[in-house]
Amino acid sequence: MPSIDVSATASLRQRALRAGSWNLVSQVASQLMRLGGNLLMARLLVPEMFGVMVIANTVSVLLHLLSDVGLRQNIVQSPRGDDPDFLDTAWTVQIIRGFVLFVLTLLLALAAWFAQLADVWPADATYAEPVLPWVLAATGLSAVIWGFQSTKIDVAVRTFQQKRVVLVDLASQVMGLVVMLVLGYLTRSVWALVIAGLVSALAWTLLGHTVLEGPHNRLHWERNALKELIVFGRWILLSSMVGVLAMYGDRIWFGASMTTAQLGVYSIAVLILGAVQTALMKVFGAVALPAFSEAARADDKERLKALYHRFRLLVDLLVLFICGGFLTASPLLIGWLYDDRYREAGPMLAILSLSFLTLRYTLAHQVWIALGLTKYQAIDNIIRLVSLWGLLPLLLALGGVDWAIWGVALHTLPTLVLIVYVNCKLGIFSLKRELIVLPMLLVGALCGALLTAFFNWL
Repeated sequence: MPSIDVSATASLRQRALRAGSWNLVSQVASQLMRLGGNLLMARLLVPEMFGVMVIANTVSVLLHLLSDVGLRQNIVQSPRGDDPDFLDTAWTVQIIRGFVLFVLTLLLALAAWFAQLADVWPADATYAEPVLPWVLAATGLSAVIWGFQSTKIDVAVRTFQQKRVVLVDLASQVMGLVVMLVLGYLTRSVWALVIAGLVSALAWTLLGHTVLEGPHNRLHWERNALKELIVFGRWILLSSMVGVLAMYGDRIWFGASMTTAQLGVYSIAVLILGAVQTALMKVFGAVALPAFSEAARADDKERLKALYHRFRLLVDLLVLFICGGFLTASPLLIGWLYDDRYREAGPMLAILSLSFLTLRYTLAHQVWIALGLTKYQAIDNIIRLVSLWGLLPLLLALGGVDWAIWGVALHTLPTLVLIVYVNCKLGIFSLKRELIVLPMLLVGALCGALLTAFFNWL
């Protein structure tokens, strides 16, 4: 079976810059829509509804990542990533996984309902909200929809053909946003958020099949392709399983220790922080992984090292500046965007922004994946999991939610030991480069403080 023609005459630098530009446009537009929609919905809905959606979305992401075998990363990284037989096998696995996740979501919804009947949770806990089991069951449908997503998207990312992927992504988000605002205005119900998510997922899946170039997916099962998916994906699966528990462990613990309204306020801080962090990671990741993978396939270690240092310099300067700004200007930002019901999200956001200090090192994960060293990413996530799940119950017992938020912000610091060790082993660690960018944190903090002082003076 001949491969899909993905040759490109442009240099890697040109393709990477073009792909990065499209991803930047996508993330800016995406996060503006997401933030704008959230601001409007915050005025239509009460904080309790956002608290319910935090739990529903957390369950959805948990199940997706607990079963993530790295299909997308494998397509981008593998020499067979443009082979139709390989792609169709990956698509078939993806569909099966989607139906399995839907069934698991229904079982969790049923368990949540029985737990409420048995009064397992305190009456004011988010887990005790009567509508939660029904919201869980409905959001489970998204797993089936995403299961049918076309692999044309992954091939486009692999070959830096980002334009149509970006347009498909933005179109699906616009559709979901319109549905959310219309239903939110008419119903003032949490179901506006649920249905909007399903519409967005359906639009993305349909557009991926019809708008992007390439052969249509079909059900196919090739033994060699499946074997490669399993070999590559086993460490990704372990990494995702522990990583998602580390990433969303705060919401799991806070669902039992915060009221629905408190969790809704916390979700606002997490939303803003997550929007910025996700945008940065997607923009740099969508460009970095294909670039690193191309250098790795050519066995060009010097080129890989040079690419990593160029990306790291840009990432470090930008991320440290943003971190400093959030540290001092978060209360001002929340005051601008939300009413007094969400005021406490400001201090929460300032504390949580300390997570930027280690976020910048996730670029090293892209190098590890490009080199096939996915076991190190799994170990990194295991460290995060042990750190978070050890800290949160201890801090909740000692100082309540206020102390626990500090644990959420700083629990990733122990992973620096592994990152330094692996990067030294690969020859891409430089202490000088690590230290020379740190003043940018102070620059960001100073800018945030001056901005806050100026607006307070007005």
